[in-house]
Amino acid sequence: MGSATASTNNNFTPKEMMKQAEKYAVGKASKPTRTTIALAITAGVFIGLAFVFYITVTTGNGGVSWGLNRFYGGLAFSLGLILVVICGGELFTSTVLSSIARANNHISSGRMLGTWAKVYFGNFLGAMLLLLLVSMASLYQLDGGQWGLNALNIAQHKLHHQPLEAFSLGVLCNLLVCLAIWMTFCTENMMTKMVIMILPVAMFVSTGFEHSVANMFMVPLGITIQNFAPESFWLNLGVLPEQYNDLTIQNFIFANLIPVTLGNIVGGGVLVGLSYWAIFSSPKEQHASATIITPDFSNTHTLNMEHTMLNEKQFVNDHMRPATITLLPGMPVAQALDILMNEDLTGAPVLTTDQRLVGFFSIHDALVDLWCNDYMPDAESKVQDLMKHEIQTVSPDNSILEIAEYMSIDKNILYPVSDGGIATRFTSLSLNERARAMVINRPHCFPVVKDEQLVGIITRKEIVSALRPVYGNIVSVTEVANTQPKAVSDIA
Repeated sequence: MGSATASTNNNFTPKEMMKQAEKYAVGKASKPTRTTIALAITAGVFIGLAFVFYITVTTGNGGVSWGLNRFYGGLAFSLGLILVVICGGELFTSTVLSSIARANNHISSGRMLGTWAKVYFGNFLGAMLLLLLVSMASLYQLDGGQWGLNALNIAQHKLHHQPLEAFSLGVLCNLLVCLAIWMTFCTENMMTKMVIMILPVAMFVSTGFEHSVANMFMVPLGITIQNFAPESFWLNLGVLPEQYNDLTIQNFIFANLIPVTLGNIVGGGVLVGLSYWAIFSSPKEQHASATIITPDFSNTHTLNMEHTMLNEKQFVNDHMRPATITLLPGMPVAQALDILMNEDLTGAPVLTTDQRLVGFFSIHDALVDLWCNDYMPDAESKVQDLMKHEIQTVSPDNSILEIAEYMSIDKNILYPVSDGGIATRFTSLSLNERARAMVINRPHCFPVVKDEQLVGIITRKEIVSALRPVYGNIVSVTEVANTQPKAVSDIA
């Protein structure tokens, strides 16, 4: 019942959410560099603003229990992820979900890592921009300096984790962040998306899990206050700046940022992205082997070889091309078409990773699909969705002449008679005229199979190449040009 109504109320089942996630993952790596960095800067600002909100909410709440105080701060921090999702920012901790696109072979490892690097750099620029504005605004002076003291304590606490602790807190953090993002794939309603994200974010913030992009703002904020706050700030609080001497850039990078970033990658890219991919999208389904149809060559016309310029009987094995170009069932149609066009092929066999022949995909299949979809195909369609499961194959021992006749002549059309030998259609055309006017539906390309294993491919091009000697010696291009009649202007 739930899945049946998914398309009508814009709510999606978990498996349908996986499709949304795949589109999301590809989209992360599809934007131009300039756009990616610009959106990453905005996300860095949004997450920094969320921490400003967190500090403000949790400052001066001495009468509130520790848990509730942090919970209120977590609710406030959820503003950051809401802004990122609704306003379209590029956040590193959610960009690691592009691991799904890599697992599906939609992007290369280099492109995935390049996207991560661009977003990470943009997030850092955004965090630094907000840090500059917050410092110029002297927000650390709020509540008699208590706001700044709270920021100092938070920043210092982040530097006191052991490397394994920081890594694990990063894993837990992005597990929740990416689950919050993942849950938004269940709906297209923006208000619902906003509400869905609040509690996962509130949990990771209130429990003290570590978010690399948030730390890009939070720890440098503490470092800035420790180094640039006026003496009056410290005197008013009764605190010495030396208490925060461990707030250094070196400690920030090695004690926090690196292990937390690695943890974020594992928590989001692996525990969420690749885990759901393994459940819903990995090529686990068992593809049934293709249904092999062997053409009937029993009625093939045999020739006296003495009457032709073919010196010996030729076989498919002598002229087939190796089966070096094959396709995978889960390969995107766009990628398969690129391979066929680059190799100047009209089709190719489809093999599983264990080399079983499960289908045949052709350019014709793609053209039919385009027509059926008004030339607006599903961008996620794969070879297995369009390929033919019934395949006409030939043997390496078949004669070239058998294949040539089968490709071009249909005896049932050429000799229109019933099983009882009664003519079913009358015509005044001669046998040769009927053969030349014939239109038949026969493959132009045959997989060559021996002992149920694909051993090669033979196309019309190979057939014609094998039969070319019947026309005599090969004529060079120069000889052809010399035999052409000269134009009047050339004679003149």
